[in-house]
Amino acid sequence: RGEGRAGLGGVGSGVGGGGRVGSVEERGGAGGGSGGERREEPGEERRAARKSALSGSRSKLLRFSEAFAASQRDIFESACDLALEGVIGKRAGSPYVSRRSDNWIKLKCRLRQEFVIVGYTRPQGSRSGFGALLLAVNDEAGLVYAGRVGTGFDQAALKSIYAKLTALERKDSPLQKPLTSAQARGVHWVEPSLVGEVQFAEWTREGVVRQAAFVGLRTDKPASQIIHEQPRAAKSVKAPEASKAGKAQATVKNVKITHPERIIDKHSGTQKQQLAQFYTDISEWILPFLRGRAVSLLRAPEGIEGEQFFQKHSERMTIPHIKQLDPALDPGHARLMEVDSVDALVGAVQMGTVEFHTWGATTDKIETPDLFVLDLDPDPALPWKTMLEAAQLTLSVLDELGLQAFVKTSGGKGLHLIVPLARRDGWDTVKAFAKAIAQFMTRQLPERFTATSGPKNRVGKIFIDYLRNARGASTVAAYSVRARPGLPVSVPVSRDELKGLRGAQQWTVANLHQRLQALKDDPWAGYANRQKISKKMWDKLGAQPPG
Repeated sequence: RGEGRAGLGGVGSGVGGGGRVGSVEERGGAGGGSGGERREEPGEERRAARKSALSGSRSKLLRFSEAFAASQRDIFESACDLALEGVIGKRAGSPYVSRRSDNWIKLKCRLRQEFVIVGYTRPQGSRSGFGALLLAVNDEAGLVYAGRVGTGFDQAALKSIYAKLTALERKDSPLQKPLTSAQARGVHWVEPSLVGEVQFAEWTREGVVRQAAFVGLRTDKPASQIIHEQPRAAKSVKAPEASKAGKAQATVKNVKITHPERIIDKHSGTQKQQLAQFYTDISEWILPFLRGRAVSLLRAPEGIEGEQFFQKHSERMTIPHIKQLDPALDPGHARLMEVDSVDALVGAVQMGTVEFHTWGATTDKIETPDLFVLDLDPDPALPWKTMLEAAQLTLSVLDELGLQAFVKTSGGKGLHLIVPLARRDGWDTVKAFAKAIAQFMTRQLPERFTATSGPKNRVGKIFIDYLRNARGASTVAAYSVRARPGLPVSVPVSRDELKGLRGAQQWTVANLHQRLQALKDDPWAGYANRQKISKKMWDKLGAQPPG
């Protein structure tokens, strides 16, 4: 395994230790011999060593499991179809560690959490005790209905739980909001003191569990602590209040949020109001990257699993508090937009926005970019370690050019390298310079990089996308959420942090606030410094500026 370094004078390479023979174990050799320490090697290399060690084995108890070539979603769904508990996922390229690690994750086929039992229904047929348990969770306004569970009970459980329920009966509902007459028909209400653990397929858009099965009573957790277990961005959100028209509404800052309970992302369970609150909480971090720039919005009004579309111009739809820019900035089109306040940020979320993308120039000098972006976009089959190496190689070239670059996770698959510029050169020149860097990297390391777009051109490689530097193109803003499962966030990181990054989706709406609270220094210190593209830089790249 070689470690290479791209330089402007050529490529230097070194040869790492290879040829070591290991055994089935991560450490040590077969039969107790010293096969060599393999824990730091990528999982793929350890796996190959195990396969080799087991190739001659005829044991019926020990066998090597072949790798699955299908997509992870198909593998996971197949495991669930087989009624397995789930799948253990291992990050490609990761070392072996004797502790819990994000490199090994458990993907459960069914969700599981505790619920407060607030009532029960009468049994039907030959069943004794009760039919189903009514479930609830706490929010800031009180107990909220979360559905019911009618399976998973044996006769002993039916008898035991029913005895507890009858002792706790009450006349009225303990829920904060009354059920419909159909939901409440035949229900016996109980004091909300019993807690039951339930496994289920998913939360529905209405906030109730689907395909629930009872696991057992819990006595180690008080009912007051039972909540809807889902990733939350930061501060808890108040329950939506019903308007006079009977439709749910809420207010975040000065913006009314309609359908606040709408699920934006089923994977995390994040609701529309929670996304608006998240952006409010991080507004001081994201607004500096939005102010003064034309913004493009990626909107997903029905959630990220529904239709998504880009909006670059204000057109006829009014977005609350958004700033409409001078028509002269983009002749022949509707006005461009700018998000320059918390209210505009929340207003965009109210209209279904999930992602914020910005131009590479400020509106006061829109013909002279003040940055360029190199988007490192990998073949999805490549391990994360390859992405980190590619980023370091590209940064080394920028260093030798004398350009300071700043790194952020894309929130998708790769990394973005941002290079601030003095506002001097036009769009064509800046784009051509970014292209020259991409082509230089491709010439130096053709087995690693490509400067040509399209999936077939990046098989086993990383596409250095320079196309985002054209006039009218945009890049997802720092601290913007991405419309992907789990709602990852595009996050600035320092050069020192790069080596320890675990993935492009390391931070999400659920854990970003923890990072921000723990920061001691600005990861992009020096970002305000402006740099000029010189003739010497063009010469080092073996390229010429346009015109």
